[in-house]
Amino acid sequence: MTSGPPGTHTRAERQVLQAAAFDRIGARYDEAFPHKEGQLAAGEWLINRLPPGSRVLDVGCGTGLPTALQLVHAGHDVTGVDISDGMLQLARRDVPTGTFRRFDVADLPAQGIAAGGHEAVVAFFSLLMLTRDEIPITLRKLRTLLTPGGYFLLSMVEADIDDMPLQFLGNRVWVSGYLRDELGQVVTDAGFDVLDVQHLSYAPATTAVPPEVQLFVYARRDDS
Repeated sequence: MTSGPPGTHTRAERQVLQAAAFDRIGARYDEAFPHKEGQLAAGEWLINRLPPGSRVLDVGCGTGLPTALQLVHAGHDVTGVDISDGMLQLARRDVPTGTFRRFDVADLPAQGIAAGGHEAVVAFFSLLMLTRDEIPITLRKLRTLLTPGGYFLLSMVEADIDDMPLQFLGNRVWVSGYLRDELGQVVTDAGFDVLDVQHLSYAPATTAVPPEVQLFVYARRDDS
């Protein structure tokens, strides 16, 4: 993975380019990241705490694998949102009982995705596609989508970068990241009670993507 100078596109331009990149990547994403141990463990942690039939919003759901499928199989009502039509087509194919809609996270709440309507929100490796200025704003928006005390799971790649252009599976994307202590503080400042921050060393199944440290934040909406 190689990097260039900080991005200079407007937000709208960058999001169009991000969506087009993931349209092209499609199923290759799951081929490059076939195991997703940390994501599956986080999903199992959530399943063990949610009441049956809970409403879960999967932000940046991608192909729906593994999280939307895992939660649907556990009996939950899952809505996935993503900016990539190509990814959503795969999610609808592979998780037919989920609901999948094309949305930019900046447009939430939206019709059919109401504030206060979800027992849990998950955002696995999706907010890293935003700038550091946008991430705290987005976290506060996601908090409003939760019921009081609702669960929030977030994963990012550990890196001290902001809106950095990278070559990812042959496509240019823009990503941001935090070191683990800073990420926990950003989530806390957005109105969440951080229960735990886990880290996992991960080696993708392709040399086109280097090994990385993945951070998983386990949190709840703080209504104290």
